[in-house]
Amino acid sequence: MKVAFFGSSLVSAYWNGAATYYRGIIRALAERGHEVTFYEPDAYGRQEHRDMPDPDWAKVIVYANHPDAAANAVASARDADLIVKASGVGVFDEYLEAAVLDLKRSDNLVVFWDVDAPATLDRLEGDPNDAFHGCIPHYDAVFTYGGGDPVVNAYKRLGARLCQPIYNALDPSTHHPVDPEGRFVGDLGFLGNRLPDREARVEQFFLRAAELCPDGTFLLGGSGWGDKPMPSNVHYLGHVYTADHNAFNCTPKAVLNISRESMARYGFSPATRVFEAAGAGACLITDRWEGIEQFFEPDVEVLVADDGAQVAEYVMTLTPARARDIGQAALRRVLSEHTYAHRAVELERVLNSIGFRPKSRNARMPEVTLL
Repeated sequence: MKVAFFGSSLVSAYWNGAATYYRGIIRALAERGHEVTFYEPDAYGRQEHRDMPDPDWAKVIVYANHPDAAANAVASARDADLIVKASGVGVFDEYLEAAVLDLKRSDNLVVFWDVDAPATLDRLEGDPNDAFHGCIPHYDAVFTYGGGDPVVNAYKRLGARLCQPIYNALDPSTHHPVDPEGRFVGDLGFLGNRLPDREARVEQFFLRAAELCPDGTFLLGGSGWGDKPMPSNVHYLGHVYTADHNAFNCTPKAVLNISRESMARYGFSPATRVFEAAGAGACLITDRWEGIEQFFEPDVEVLVADDGAQVAEYVMTLTPARARDIGQAALRRVLSEHTYAHRAVELERVLNSIGFRPKSRNARMPEVTLL
């Protein structure tokens, strides 16, 4: 089938945590014979901070940060079998949410793909006049990258015809074990951009753990933390490009996942980096959130912490051999159950279950185009 995907960015992870999720899903769809065109705006300096070469598994159309360019992009997607509007494009979201619905035909599907459902649902709950309320019932389906039954039920209450989580996963071709690198040597690493509903939890789980382990070495990667007060044993790395994520995950004794507050509240929302760390064979420590057992077995494939004190205890007591065993167990689990190839098959099953039969088959379109 031909897929038109409107998202934040496929080629840049700069201030764009969904990038690796997009890449994994779209590459897996391409490998199953589908043709994907990804439309992204030239915004937030993402094109200046591209971190991947032009893909040979998708066509990328970068449109100017102007309403006319956004309208032209929508118009050019009219022949697609599956049209996707992702959440959090960053510019013209309200316009795109409504405009893609005008492309609806009897032989295509128009869906909303929410890569941050807790934030979207909180937004809608706080504003009954949000125009998106009126859009939801007109989409053929809503896909999310997490949230489980709490998110599914919330979207159904808002009038969604169908809501189906397509969870984050691993792309083994991009995230895998590599040799350690000296610049990432440490006891615990955390990678995440500074966001309003993440910062307090980073203080609680990461910075507090560093305070309690003054002899340990803690690594912080991600954008926006430069002016954040932190203990002297925390080494701030700035933005870590995706090409360095494997080394970042493989080198420290352990790496930490911290869910944003809204994602922890809804549960069933494993971040992309959970699977990326597992795919690198890293020993992962995560904050506690409902549903983690659906993905990894605690104390065998992942360590689960309730607060910074428990993170600190893990850091102080974890031996290299134990860390290695946990990382290898997680790697086996993620390869057997949680790759994007698994997710692409799941997506096809959902589309088949609602009777979707695309009229076209595909050909690859590798070039990157600037509108």
